[in-house]
Amino acid sequence: MTLQIIALEGIGEIRPGDDLGAIIVAAAEDAGAAGDAGAAGDAGISGRPRRSADSLPGGLRDGDILAVTSKIVSKAEDRFVRADDREQAITDETVRVVASRETPGGTVRIVENRLGIIAAAAGVDASSVPVGTVLLLPVDPDASARRIVDAVRDLLGVRVGVVITDTLGRPWRIGQTDAAIGIAGMQEVLDFRGTVDEFGQEMNVTVTATADAIAAATDLVKGKAAGRPVAVVRGLAELVDREEPARPRSARTLLRPRDEDMFHTGAAESWAAGYAAALREHGIRP
Repeated sequence: MTLQIIALEGIGEIRPGDDLGAIIVAAAEDAGAAGDAGAAGDAGISGRPRRSADSLPGGLRDGDILAVTSKIVSKAEDRFVRADDREQAITDETVRVVASRETPGGTVRIVENRLGIIAAAAGVDASSVPVGTVLLLPVDPDASARRIVDAVRDLLGVRVGVVITDTLGRPWRIGQTDAAIGIAGMQEVLDFRGTVDEFGQEMNVTVTATADAIAAATDLVKGKAAGRPVAVVRGLAELVDREEPARPRSARTLLRPRDEDMFHTGAAESWAAGYAAALREHGIRP
C-alpha cells in the first residue's frame, strides 16, 4: 500500500463569498498540469523525469481525499466577528465550561462549543485575521465539506472525500494536532468490532478514527503558516463513497456521547459540583 499526501499551492487569501470548491479544483488542476509537464520533461540524474514536489499528476482522481483547513472555510463563509475582547467571543460560542485554569498568560478555558467540540477557546481564532476581529468555526462543517464534494463532482466528474480540519489539544498528551470537524463523501471511521485478529481472537473495541488520522497526517505537509491550507491524500480510495450512503456523513459521530464520557468536567469543576450537591443534600444552599 502506498499513501501520498500532497499540499496544494496557489490557494491564496480567501475572502468572504469566494467559491471555495472552484478555487480548490483550480489549484488541483494547476498542480496536475505541473505534474504532467514534469513527467514529460527532461530526465534527472536518476534517469527519472523531473517533477515538482508539489505536483499532482493527473489532477484530482476518483478516490482522492481533500483535507481542508477550517480557517479558509470560515473565511469564505464570512465567519468574522468584531471582537475587541476575544474572551467575550469565546463566551458567546461556549455551551458549557469543561475545565478552566489560571495561568500567567490569563485564564485558559476548555469548553464545549456550539458544534459539540471540546476545545480550548471554543475554536475562536485570532491569528491571520484583521486586527479587531476573530474568526469563528463554520456554522455546519459537514455541510461545508458536502459543498466541496459536490463542486469537485460537478466540475471534474470525480468522487472525492473531504475532511474539514481544525487544530485541537489532546488530553494527557503534549502538543496539538489536527482533527476532523467536518466530513463528506467518505467513511469517518473503520469499525473492526466483531472481526478477528491474526490469532483468531475477536476484537471488541477497535474503531479506527480514519478522518482524524487523515487530518493529523495532512497537517504535516500543510503547515500552520505556510499558505498551504489544502492537501490531497491519495491511496485511501476504499474510504471514499462510491454511492450515496444510507445516512449523511458527519463528524459529529466522532464525538463521544456524554453518558460514555468518563471526564465530563475538569477536576476543579467536578469537585465544586460535588461539594454543591453535598450541601444541597443537607439542606444548605451553596
